[in-house]
Amino acid sequence: MSNRTPTHSSVPESLTVVKKSDRAWSLWPIVPIYPYGYRRTLKREIIPGKLWLFEQVQGIFYVVVPIRMTVIKLSNGGLMAFSPVAPTRECIQMMRELEAEHGEVKYVILPTVTGIEHKYFAGPFAQKFKNSQVYVAPNQWSFPLDLPMSWLGFPAKRTHVLPDDASQTPFFDEFDYAIVGPIELSVKPYTEVAFFHRETRSLLAIDTILSIPLDPPVVNQQDPFPLLFHARDSAQEPLVDTPENRRKGWARISLFSFYFQPQTLDVPPLKQMLKDAAKSPDKSRKNYFGLYPFDWQPGWHQSFEQLRRDGQLLVAPILQTLIFNRGPKAVLAWADKIAQWDFIQIVPCHFTAPIEATPADFRRAFTFLERPNTGNWSGFEHDVPMPDLNTLRQINERIEGEVLLSPKNKR
Repeated sequence: MSNRTPTHSSVPESLTVVKKSDRAWSLWPIVPIYPYGYRRTLKREIIPGKLWLFEQVQGIFYVVVPIRMTVIKLSNGGLMAFSPVAPTRECIQMMRELEAEHGEVKYVILPTVTGIEHKYFAGPFAQKFKNSQVYVAPNQWSFPLDLPMSWLGFPAKRTHVLPDDASQTPFFDEFDYAIVGPIELSVKPYTEVAFFHRETRSLLAIDTILSIPLDPPVVNQQDPFPLLFHARDSAQEPLVDTPENRRKGWARISLFSFYFQPQTLDVPPLKQMLKDAAKSPDKSRKNYFGLYPFDWQPGWHQSFEQLRRDGQLLVAPILQTLIFNRGPKAVLAWADKIAQWDFIQIVPCHFTAPIEATPADFRRAFTFLERPNTGNWSGFEHDVPMPDLNTLRQINERIEGEVLLSPKNKR
């Protein structure tokens, strides 16, 4: 990792007292995931007067991770919002405060086609800033119905597709970008766009690259309940808030997030779950009435350490095993282009941010695509058993079967 450290403060800004209604998100039924209709926003100033992070959380069954928007001040005044989060009243008020000091939002960027948790915020966010121009990654689609972008809340007259040539955009004097894709999946393609801000030497990424911290991110600790929920070994254990339990819960949440079902996790029989729930000290609705369908086996923490690799840059196992293995040459060419930019920090949309890193650090994370495909496409050495990848391998085999049966391949 680089020893060059960008000038920034990682200390979160104090949140002013807000009404509960200011954190309401009325469109939550479109994508009904935690925390549903109530979303707290944490704003952090990373480079004074130049770069800010707006963070919220999201998840399923308390597997809660950060989701992040990056806001950058443009050299001629005004702001760019990269990958918006839920535009609650609290979030918009924070943006208005930045506008009052630095100028209005000029550009809103949606740099992905598959990240529904990013896409369904971007349109409503852009609607709040009437003078902004919206730029989206090419090859957009929606599921289950492939609807026009305007039906998803994107302002029709102000929404543009990012061209292949970044010099054709009005912000090329400050930003470059690189597009990977379309990578064909079973039905719809994968496309993602990474941005480089020259002045702050920052690489802005979506889901491609990340670093897993040992301690839960600050935004996750604003409401520690999900961390404490997963820190338990049984339903009969009380939820005890300690730094150790927060860290333990975070490690297990990370394993869930990347592997879906880690090898060290068993699901007890329903009869046993109900029996344990009856003995739970907390039978509240918030605690799922005492139900705790997890039985962690010895070795789970070693799996976390193997996944985390001391916080090194990592391409998420889901992308390695389900997507990037379907277009390795294109992905490597994309990584090579990005590695030519002179960045000193990376700002992903999930987990840790910012990450101090060099272009060489970034490129090294993709070397798994250069090794022979032995069936696991893991970023770890191939002589190391990775049973945690078994669920992802099974999904990969199913996708490969669907691709072979698709109308395109039957012609």
